[in-house]
Amino acid sequence: MHTDSFPRRTTLRALLFATAALLTSFSPAHAQNYPNKPIRLVVPWPAGGLVDVAARQLSSRMQTSMAQPFVVENKLGAGGNIGADQVAKASADGYTLLFTTSALTMNTAMRSPMPFDAVKDFERVAMVAYGPLVLVVHPSSNISSLQDLIKTARAKPGTLSYASAGIGSPAHLTGELLKSRLNLFVVHIPYTGAPAAITDQIAGRIDYQFANAAVALPQIKAGKLRALAVTSPQRMPGLPQVPTMAEAGMKDFEVDQWLGLLAPKGTPPAVIDKLVSEVNKVLVQDEFGQALANSGMNSAKPGKPETFDAFFKQELVQWTKVVKAADIKPE
Repeated sequence: MHTDSFPRRTTLRALLFATAALLTSFSPAHAQNYPNKPIRLVVPWPAGGLVDVAARQLSSRMQTSMAQPFVVENKLGAGGNIGADQVAKASADGYTLLFTTSALTMNTAMRSPMPFDAVKDFERVAMVAYGPLVLVVHPSSNISSLQDLIKTARAKPGTLSYASAGIGSPAHLTGELLKSRLNLFVVHIPYTGAPAAITDQIAGRIDYQFANAAVALPQIKAGKLRALAVTSPQRMPGLPQVPTMAEAGMKDFEVDQWLGLLAPKGTPPAVIDKLVSEVNKVLVQDEFGQALANSGMNSAKPGKPETFDAFFKQELVQWTKVVKAADIKPE
């Protein structure tokens, strides 16, 4: 008994030292040195698109203030799930981050099983921007307001059609949300993307859609589409004459496609705090806000991870209800 006590004590001491080293490796003092190498920012959407533009506007400013390169990587596929999955399984050290959209909550509400747990496998870091949707019709349409649309849908059940960029897309789920709130019977026509849906809208082949503001804005300004309302809480700077859904008579109907920064679960609080601080510095810059506005987006206000986390979970509950009510299945 006495002969092997020393080795056991030595082993226990070594384990304690190793544990202590692990716990202190990301202490506040260590966070002061973060980052000390390039940061990988995964964007699970195409280069040049709405999400990519916002990600690059943010990262270019953060890499200046943090004195380390931000390497944007576009990892496409499965409605944003492939890129998100890579980040979910990455080291939780602050050097691999995810920049994505509300598609993350929508996918979670619609797809089962998922390759990751959107709630448990990520730390919500910061909301960065909002991309509102715009309810649009053809300029020749007799529908000139949201109330006209509702009256027509109720007077002629099953005759109106609305387009989306695909099953499970923000435009689709927003259309279903309107249907469920008002108990409307309208026909959903899914397309393979927003451009195709907009093209048929301009051609007059469909009655209405909740279009991505960045895609619809040029067509509205060119007179090829008529905007009835925006889904953001406030009017869009690019469409100041277009009312919000609430102003148009539909209260508590806010569907902004959020864009935000997330990190793998377990990323040290000190690192999260550092990232939040740097993002908040960018959000108050007028040039950043203008850059987003030029692409049909609104800059978020500086905030806290707890607020983003609560919003994320609340939105997941909302879209889960919509998906179940409409019995939406993934493509």
